Amino acid sequence: MTEIAETWFDRRLDEALWRAWLTMELDEGFRAEIIEAVEDSGRIDVWPVGRYVHAKTANRLRDAMGGFLDGGGYAVYSCMNVIHGRRVWFPDGVLALEDDPEQATDDGIGIKAASVELIVEVVSPGRESVERDRVRKCRAYARAGIPVYVLIDDHDHHGTVTVLTAPSPAEATYAAEHRVPYGTDAVIPEGPAKGFVISEAITGPPRSAT
Repeated sequence: MTEIAETWFDRRLDEALWRAWLTMELDEGFRAEIIEAVEDSGRIDVWPVGRYVHAKTANRLRDAMGGFLDGGGYAVYSCMNVIHGRRVWFPDGVLALEDDPEQATDDGIGIKAASVELIVEVVSPGRESVERDRVRKCRAYARAGIPVYVLIDDHDHHGTVTVLTAPSPAEATYAAEHRVPYGTDAVIPEGPAKGFVISEAITGPPRSAT
């Protein structure tokens, strides 16, 4: 198959995935995402929403960051689709303007990735979940130019917080990475949440060895 034919075929598959996602009817408690394009292992990922500990961590971060941002015109959202082309993500936390109707997609199905200042993912257990958040979503968010990507990861040794900045869309990587263990403060270095501290009060204490 020629390169031109492959490109055409990939575009058709991307469109088919998008149409399939739009028409999906999921049982309550499940979510679906198209993380990457077809040529980058794109598919529809479906899995349950976060477990109790996962949700507690995400809520603690949302509440603390919301207080930090109070009065600054920005908010932290959860349960919101982020749309980039024919990609759709459902992160644990999204930082964007508090009141800007222009940041919504034309169909109202989610927020445009270009309007997002920061994304947070709390890593779920399981090999596929870990690979999705650490690898596939990292590539996808870098490609979209998301300025700051925060990973709160119970499953990395005794727990780590990683703050990724300086996205390179062409290379699908972040040029800057700051990774600290639970119990050590991680500070957001730029953007509307600059100076916000992700501490043990959010992550909980270091996890016991398993």
